[in-house]
Amino acid sequence: GVHRQVLLTTVGWFVGYYLAKRTDYMHAKLDRELFEYVRHHPEDFKPAEKRRIGELLEDFYPIR
Repeated sequence: GVHRQVLLTTVGWFVGYYLAKRTDYMHAKLDRELFEYVRHHPEDFKPAEKRRIGELLEDFYPIR
């Protein structure tokens, strides 16, 4: 009946809430570890040189 639907909806909401919190925690932990690694090893992550848009795109040759 209706009481089962309410019960399963409530259980599903709590399980979804827990899983969402867990994935947020896992991603935050990974981000923290990666940023800490980048901070301790700046020689591995030198800033890229700036390039113009013309250097990034290939030359355009129209095909007829």
